[in-house]
Amino acid sequence: MSAAAAPDSKLPVHAGPHGIRYDFNDGCRVALPPGQWRVRMRDVDTGNILFDQAMTGGMMTSSKRFYVRFGLEIWKDDVSVFSQVYAAEDRIVMVKMELGGLGDHIAWVGAVDAFAARHRCVMLCRVRPDIRPLLQKAYPHIRFVTNADPDPADCYASYKVLVFYNDHHNLYQPTDYRFAGLCHTASYILGVPPIDRRPLFLPDQDRRPIAEPYVCIATQASSQNKYWNNPHGWPEVISFLKAQGYRVICIDQNTVNGRGIVWNHIPHGAEDQTGSRPLDERVNWLRHAAFFVGLSSGLAWLAWAAGIPAVMISGFTHPLNEFQTPFRVINWHACNSCSNDLRHELDPSDFLWCPRHKDTPRAFECTRLITAEQVIRAIRSVPDFGSPAAPLTVAEAAAR
Repeated sequence: MSAAAAPDSKLPVHAGPHGIRYDFNDGCRVALPPGQWRVRMRDVDTGNILFDQAMTGGMMTSSKRFYVRFGLEIWKDDVSVFSQVYAAEDRIVMVKMELGGLGDHIAWVGAVDAFAARHRCVMLCRVRPDIRPLLQKAYPHIRFVTNADPDPADCYASYKVLVFYNDHHNLYQPTDYRFAGLCHTASYILGVPPIDRRPLFLPDQDRRPIAEPYVCIATQASSQNKYWNNPHGWPEVISFLKAQGYRVICIDQNTVNGRGIVWNHIPHGAEDQTGSRPLDERVNWLRHAAFFVGLSSGLAWLAWAAGIPAVMISGFTHPLNEFQTPFRVINWHACNSCSNDLRHELDPSDFLWCPRHKDTPRAFECTRLITAEQVIRAIRSVPDFGSPAAPLTVAEAAAR
């Protein structure tokens, strides 16, 4: 617990008696005018006293910034003058997750919705501008805002939902994200049950983009450890899918991605639908695909949200990190799961981060040793695989 000023140095927004100010924005915060005070803060649900100290005025904030049902008691000159137990019903609460990637938003929005339902609060959620339209239509009871929108002046509570790399004392998250997994870390921060919550999407587009049966793939990633580093993998899988009667559509943002002397290209044989397309268009491609094949990336999360089978190839992350899918591909005989290993701290600035085997022959073996045969076996387990529907006529496709 700290009696120093809150990080943004702004006073708490709600007024109590005797000049007391308080709120639950980025922790439980109290500001007091000069005088003889005693402040006690407790966790109502555990019964633990978190702070009990005399003060002569000034400002204090709790060390814990994730959701806690705080109880606050204040005495002035040894007389009890204020008591408050966290109760967000009908009050404004803001969740800030705009720094997360596409997959992060999809992983976390269900926890935001669950928090709003549990506390019956007026929920605002700060998100990336590109994903805001997709979410707002599906969650009309949540107001999605961006950095262009100011914080409300009377916000009762606010929380940051983010992958906290250096939160060694668990100030912003009750348990390390590597242990919780990306899918559940928001649930722990917001104090709701850590379960998979597939988000709702109501895209404006709902029209089959091509008549023939097709599969969407995504092969690019934000760091090399997320790529499928088997050089024969994608060409063999694409040839297999085409032989089964599927067109193979690549929906990555970039045809080429990398750093320095390491660059990854769209695999041979895939049809190029890359580019900075609206997410609504990406969802439309996915909703009409037979299934998706990709990496631990935002587009895999988007495929899961779109409700289609998602074959996910990843050795860098442990399966607990992502949504549950029966089509998850990992090679347990290779080095794996360093992203969820508490002994390793991810360096997101290092495109070639490989904490156990960097600059050795074993670098990136977690996916290099995943074979096309293993991925094809997972693809064969997808329901209805191998019997794609007969190609639609243009008129039939337009009518869908």
